[in-house]
Amino acid sequence: MMEDGGGGSERILHLQVFNKNTMAKNTDMMLRDLTNSPEFVEELLPAAERTALLYHLSYLCLGNFPKLERILRQRAVENQLLFVSSEALLLKCVTTSEDLVSALLPMLRLSVENNQTILAVKALEKAKAWITEIVDRVNAIIERYEKHNYNVASSTSDVITEKAQTEKEKVETSSEIKSLGDIVDKFQDDLKKIFQEIGETETKIQEKNAELQKHVSDICRTSHGLGILAAIVPFIGPLIKSIYDTATAPGNIPDPVHLGEVQMCLSQIQKILIQLQKFWMSVGELLDSLKKKTFVGEDILAIEMNENTKSFFLKSIEIAEEYWKTFGQSCLKAKDIFSLQNKDAYKFLESSPPVDPVEWKQEYESIMEKLKNISPNPLCEANKAAITE
Repeated sequence: MMEDGGGGSERILHLQVFNKNTMAKNTDMMLRDLTNSPEFVEELLPAAERTALLYHLSYLCLGNFPKLERILRQRAVENQLLFVSSEALLLKCVTTSEDLVSALLPMLRLSVENNQTILAVKALEKAKAWITEIVDRVNAIIERYEKHNYNVASSTSDVITEKAQTEKEKVETSSEIKSLGDIVDKFQDDLKKIFQEIGETETKIQEKNAELQKHVSDICRTSHGLGILAAIVPFIGPLIKSIYDTATAPGNIPDPVHLGEVQMCLSQIQKILIQLQKFWMSVGELLDSLKKKTFVGEDILAIEMNENTKSFFLKSIEIAEEYWKTFGQSCLKAKDIFSLQNKDAYKFLESSPPVDPVEWKQEYESIMEKLKNISPNPLCEANKAAITE
């Protein structure tokens, strides 16, 4: 240990007391935010619930768009895995907090009380390693949320493109159907004229039967030809109807109306992801503050510790313990919220959207009702109202 006649110790003590008061105030504010602010833990549950329901609604609306359905499934799985990782990281925060409070900080306190400086330094280094690992993992998950948000934005762009293309194809198909209808109308007019001519011919045949005996063979051939045409005519109507039904079947011309709804859902998911990313950024800031709080007196270990410096250091450890307890409890609450969402919220991905219109409508109305019943979210309320109207 170094000696400086006491002056250096007093200066460091004065500086540490100033830092202690400042950081205590900042940490208190951040802890209150973490435990009470609707932007943090209190909003995690409705945000997580709303995310799963919005993915479910989007998935349901993409039953006739295989490419978009596949993309949406990928995004939903990404989100589910992100929530699983969030739960695991929060559990790591909980266990690290518990280890600091139950083992490491008490060992540090005992080392200081017994003037075991080397042991105290080792304890601090271990605490630094633990906290640094969590901070690194928090930063990594923030990047994952950002990447997922980017992927959702890209999917939104895909939906917009598909919607525009589908609407264009729908207009073109409508034009083709109209043209086909015109052809059918013309064909029916021609058939009417042919039948009229047949009737007139048969009348003339009956009137002039006697004088046209020599043309019997020709008339028979004509009748035979017309008979074939008459035999074909009954099949033309069903044939045209089959062509029309095929062209207008829902599977071949999917209605793009729900793609606008999917677009709105994905936009809401983006806002929720930003909200969750801010939560993790706040956790990172809080960890940084707790790290400084935990090591507020480490410089004192480099000088001779008198009763004043020792008392200050022990007090800082005691304060740090309380903060880590509160932090651990908050992380446990947040972990349980993510855990709830990882069990059943994404089971809809196990099957394809229902084909039966009645079943589809029932599932759609069920999702919408659940969305309406989730507690209001100031960040998403405007868009949610637009969806649920």
